[in-house]
Amino acid sequence: MNAALQAALSRFAELGEQLSAGERTTEADRAALLKEYSRLAPIAEKYEKISLIDGEIAEARRLAADRNDPEIAAFAGDEVRRLEAEKEALSTELKTLLIPRDERDGRNVIVEIRAGAGGEEAALFAAVLYRMYTMYAASLGFSTSRISENATDLGGFREISFSVEGDGAYAKFKFESGVHRVQRVPVTESQGRIQTSTVTVAVLPEAKEIEVEISPADVQMETMKSTGAGGQHINKTESAVRILHKPTGIVVECQEERSQFKNREKALKMLRARLYDLQNRAQNDKIAKERRDQVGSGDRSERIRTYNYAQNRVTDHRIALSLYCLDKLLDGDLEELISALAAARSSSENTSV
Repeated sequence: MNAALQAALSRFAELGEQLSAGERTTEADRAALLKEYSRLAPIAEKYEKISLIDGEIAEARRLAADRNDPEIAAFAGDEVRRLEAEKEALSTELKTLLIPRDERDGRNVIVEIRAGAGGEEAALFAAVLYRMYTMYAASLGFSTSRISENATDLGGFREISFSVEGDGAYAKFKFESGVHRVQRVPVTESQGRIQTSTVTVAVLPEAKEIEVEISPADVQMETMKSTGAGGQHINKTESAVRILHKPTGIVVECQEERSQFKNREKALKMLRARLYDLQNRAQNDKIAKERRDQVGSGDRSERIRTYNYAQNRVTDHRIALSLYCLDKLLDGDLEELISALAAARSSSENTSV
């Protein structure tokens, strides 16, 4: 048992005793204890399952070595192989759970999707990715809310920003930052030729107000009439908000709400997330020095993932993984891919069980 696993199991047992003892604590303290207990519970459960399987493997090996009954020995040999494969899968999951938790993992996120190379086809695929992410978020019990969008006549997005709210949102979405490449026959293509287009995705952890202070003197806010779908409300009231952060030149917009106050609140949340992202990048060279490094230039040669419609295939180039279930993935079934990326991160951290 390695030190990280031992520490997690010890802490889990300690928390269990504290919670069952019914000691007098504030509601906030008890909630914090329950949250930590819930986070450690899967580690304890996986370890217990692995321990039980170890016992089953030992028994199956004993039967497999019995030369008096070849039939039982053969069956036991198959059982050993099945149990070892199950143990290996559980061990991989346990390694992922033992990765030191990024303090941002539990935060809400803001996701920005922008069409790159490929014109209208890139904009249409940006809409596909937006649908994929909102369906994935819903499957996890997270809520989503649009912040801003720039739609095209064919239903695509030149760019769209939205928030994802739920405990662990950043942990699930952080692997999506980068250039996504699509290979398919566009709806606008009459010759049936496959086109390659790109879309860039940026995932920003939501910042707390105490982490990013925005001076009123550094902000220039403009109001304007909303554009796009929205019925009679559109173009009648100046509810849309555009905010310029003068020191950095960052501009954010929000027009999704009918209330100017709510649009201002969302825009400030987005600005705070971008400034927090810039601060983190300045402190951590592993991420990047500038925000655009997260998504690259959008050129066709840059990509973290390729979506090939003809082969029903998605390939994540960071871990050289290809899955032939593109249709399911685009319907929000991302968990297998996200788990594989988390497991690869685990291996790179040299966590051993």
